[in-house]
Amino acid sequence: MTFKPRIALIIGSTRPTRFADKPAQWMLKQAQARDDLEVEVVDLRDHPLPFFAEKASNLWMPSQDPEAIRWQQTIGRFDGYIFVVAEYNRSITGALKNALDQAYVEWNRKPFTAIGYGGLGAARAIEHLRLIGVELQMVPTRSAVHIGGGDFMAVAPMGGNKPIEDIEANLLPSAKAALDDLVWWAKAAKAAKAAET
Repeated sequence: MTFKPRIALIIGSTRPTRFADKPAQWMLKQAQARDDLEVEVVDLRDHPLPFFAEKASNLWMPSQDPEAIRWQQTIGRFDGYIFVVAEYNRSITGALKNALDQAYVEWNRKPFTAIGYGGLGAARAIEHLRLIGVELQMVPTRSAVHIGGGDFMAVAPMGGNKPIEDIEANLLPSAKAALDDLVWWAKAAKAAKAAET
């Protein structure tokens, strides 16, 4: 039987007025159109995590906070991740950074990609996410989807507020590349883990 990676599409903004739902739903549609992965939305709004206050990372000792433990159990079920990334002051949101910090073991040796949005397509935030991912022993893929510049202004609520389908011709090649990379690395990681046992 062919391994079909289970992927979490993690919405990394919790603001009431967030734009994240629009690119999240578009990326979900792209992933669901494929037959080589299974995808599920994981919304940080559904995980009211406290600011990280454990004695140490769960690499070193089990977490105590019930929400942190529930978060770890949620993300631990997946073989890889797609992060929906807003760029706040050249980085990821505080909510996403806190969620990343609330786990360690569950992220290890799993790949991720991203769909980011903002003036520069969240390029700086996604680069920052990749650095954090390396420290968490994740596998950051090369390809990602960037909604920036005129495309972002066309679909953002404070711009044209058009549907993403109006700009999707510009996004489809990078979405395909990002998902291809994610599936390849998820399969490679699974095979490597199986070889260790």
